[in-house]
Amino acid sequence: MVSAIVWRRRGAPIKSLASRLVVSAAIWCALLLSVSGFALSALFGDAVRNSFDARLAVLLEGVVAGTTVGENGRLDLSLQLGEPRFDQPFSGWYWQISDSEQPVRRSSSLWAQALVLPRPESDEVVLSEVPGPSGQTLRVLVRPIILPGQDQPYWYAVAGDESELRGPKNRFDGLLAFTLAVLFAGVVAAILIQVRFGLQPLFRIQRALLAIRSGESRRLEGAYPSEIQPLAKELNALIDHSETLIERAQTHVGNLAHGLKTPLSVLANEVRGKETALSDLVDRQTNLMRQQVEHHLARARAAATSSILGARSEVATTLDDLKRTLERIYNERGIAIEIDCADHLIFRGARHDLEEMLGNLMDNACKWARSRVYVRAERQDDTIVLTIDDDGDGLPPSKRHEVMKRGRRLDESVPGTGLGLSIVADLASLYGGRFALDDAKELGGLSAQLRLPAGEGTFAKS
Repeated sequence: MVSAIVWRRRGAPIKSLASRLVVSAAIWCALLLSVSGFALSALFGDAVRNSFDARLAVLLEGVVAGTTVGENGRLDLSLQLGEPRFDQPFSGWYWQISDSEQPVRRSSSLWAQALVLPRPESDEVVLSEVPGPSGQTLRVLVRPIILPGQDQPYWYAVAGDESELRGPKNRFDGLLAFTLAVLFAGVVAAILIQVRFGLQPLFRIQRALLAIRSGESRRLEGAYPSEIQPLAKELNALIDHSETLIERAQTHVGNLAHGLKTPLSVLANEVRGKETALSDLVDRQTNLMRQQVEHHLARARAAATSSILGARSEVATTLDDLKRTLERIYNERGIAIEIDCADHLIFRGARHDLEEMLGNLMDNACKWARSRVYVRAERQDDTIVLTIDDDGDGLPPSKRHEVMKRGRRLDESVPGTGLGLSIVADLASLYGGRFALDDAKELGGLSAQLRLPAGEGTFAKS
């Protein structure tokens, strides 16, 4: 039952290891302290009740000892009980002596009232609860006594207000509850400190893995406790194995691309300038094969680099480099490229993939712009939002989806292979990002919006 409470909260598992440890320990402490509290309260109540009953017994002995039988069988009393409340009316403390029919003597505190007492047999002593003259509950001790020279017993009784039992117990229970609550809070605080201290190596591993993912480190460094050290060792081995597999895959993809490009170039050169049906067919098919190679090479490279731990790139530097290159290429047309990039933007991925995506988008904007291209980069939560606007003629919404198809070109007069936007869409998807086209509201042309995962940290400035 307790484990169900610890491991599930409204049907959902508690995901935090620290929460599991703290909650389970807190529940056990609460149970133990509750049981201890009830036990201590019961023990104290028994002690108070036994003390009260012992006092009743002493007072009863005093009443019996102060009783003598006078002339005509009349009871004479010479009491020294030391309890002034026997003389105060309805004080809650009373004594009474009864024969077989009615009370024969009683304390002044009873005034004209009488207690209704149980009648024990022979020499039996009875402890009981009876109603008092003021409506309170009395705890009464009754004992039958046969006095010297008498044939029938008298029933001696001493009674005390039971509220004197409840008062000390209630005060003790309140103090006990406060003490146990403070103790529980202190124990839970100690558990929190202990759990935090005990799990510190796991927190260190978490921070180290975050540093590896953000590119600030390449391995788990430092010494760990003996229980954690094997985990750190295996994680480092896994990171090394992953890097080795990715490097091997990249090498194979590069070799395959190189092996395909060379025969394709030979075939293209052989049919260049020839005006036959066969040469046209070979030329079209080699171009198509070259596009396929470029496309799948880009996808394979991105698929490999997107899974590399620690791959990250600075956005501002990449944009500045592309700006300088494109302004030289489009210098004759006078295309002005304006960059607005927030500080310390980090893309969680390889730089050449970021250059591939931004290069295609900025080059496409420069091709269709009249005079101006505006690039804005900002961070939104864990995402980098890159917007490339141009002041060209734009593109109707009905054709935007079509241009992102592989090899699709709407204007054959403009140089290109038709792979640029499809490569951008594929690369963005592999990194868990998104790519979309819209109207450029300020410049009036086309707006390309690219969303990519953001990384943490900064690059040192050279």
